[in-house]
Amino acid sequence: MAMERILFSIKKLIPSRLFTLFQPAYHYSLAFLAALIYRFPSRKIKVIGVTGTKGKSSTTEIINAIIEEAGYKTALSNTIRFKIAEHSTNNLYKMSMPGRFFVQRFLRQAVQAKCDYVILEMTSQGTLQYRHKFIDLDTFVFTNLSPEHLDSHGSYEKYIEAKVKIACEMIKSKKQNKTIIANSDDKEAQRFLDCEADKKATYSAKDVEPYEILSSGINFTFAGHKVHSELSGLFNLYNLVAGITCAKNLGIADEIIVRAVEKFSDIKGRVEKIDAGQDFTVVVDYAHTPDSLEKFYQVFEKTRNICVLGGTGGGRDNWKRKEMGRIADNYCKEIILTDEDPYDEDPNKIVSDVAEGIKSQTPTIIMDRRAAIKEALRRAKTGDSVLITGKGTDPYIMGPNGTKTPSSDHQIAKQ
Repeated sequence: MAMERILFSIKKLIPSRLFTLFQPAYHYSLAFLAALIYRFPSRKIKVIGVTGTKGKSSTTEIINAIIEEAGYKTALSNTIRFKIAEHSTNNLYKMSMPGRFFVQRFLRQAVQAKCDYVILEMTSQGTLQYRHKFIDLDTFVFTNLSPEHLDSHGSYEKYIEAKVKIACEMIKSKKQNKTIIANSDDKEAQRFLDCEADKKATYSAKDVEPYEILSSGINFTFAGHKVHSELSGLFNLYNLVAGITCAKNLGIADEIIVRAVEKFSDIKGRVEKIDAGQDFTVVVDYAHTPDSLEKFYQVFEKTRNICVLGGTGGGRDNWKRKEMGRIADNYCKEIILTDEDPYDEDPNKIVSDVAEGIKSQTPTIIMDRRAAIKEALRRAKTGDSVLITGKGTDPYIMGPNGTKTPSSDHQIAKQ
């Protein structure tokens, strides 16, 4: 990331109007330079890219687990971590898809480690800076779409277009048997399937019927097998089917897929249960959009829920704050609002915006996130669920002028 920081410093010296004019050429040139310096590493390894609004990190983790179970060596880059072969480090950059030089170096390191596959989480915001350029994909997986990052893209249509660009970039890949895999239950699936590829495949929840969604896991049917996964929620069923479909298209045997899925128990920061011997449930989840928050809460709709949540600042999708408050009001018996990632905004104003959506109760406001989680745990009784959302594995609370305050929902809850 050093090169990216140097370039960012130089960029600040350029007048904004001039930079805006030459921005596409600037980003394209840096993407090409990064690939050139690291000798176009994606041409030397099988690359699987995953995009969508929700489920990207989870799907990459599931794909990785299945491929590893099949005996292959993998590299993995997502919001949660970076992994090359046996070495794994947490993603501390607050970026799902890091800068161009980082990604190309990561790909080169995967090649040098003799990995067979690299699985990349790819984002719409990354396409704005051409981070998807000069990455030759073998397989592209689309999970789902719902409104997000509208502040960055300007509209939902432009957000969709940014996602589709990743799939359509495959036409420039010199790989053989390029494959696009899309969630056919999503209304935007055809937009991705219209991109050119050697092979196209779809997946649906219907593929694994009959299935049963429980708070303790998921039971479903695959290739005549009754399969149990420790993951929870309908959204994770879709992530599993995406991973399974990808694996089948790679030629991995059904019995290996089943074995991998049943071994795979949790994903950090994604419906992550914290067990310290208490007689109530504590769960940390990244849910930070209205759709993902509601689907997460639905997993626990049969329990008495104490919910800790906040909102993101920096002009990021302000429209969703009130809506997330409304959703919390529908599913949570008690609500504690707290600081999340205010950036340069007034954190009290952000929390106030979320509170506008809460009509049936008066939320408790505790701006210190650690104190808010502690209070939620103090209130919990036998059989309750304490649901802590918005951060997942994020290691910091992002404040004004780029300040970062170390904070881990997992560690706080565990302590």
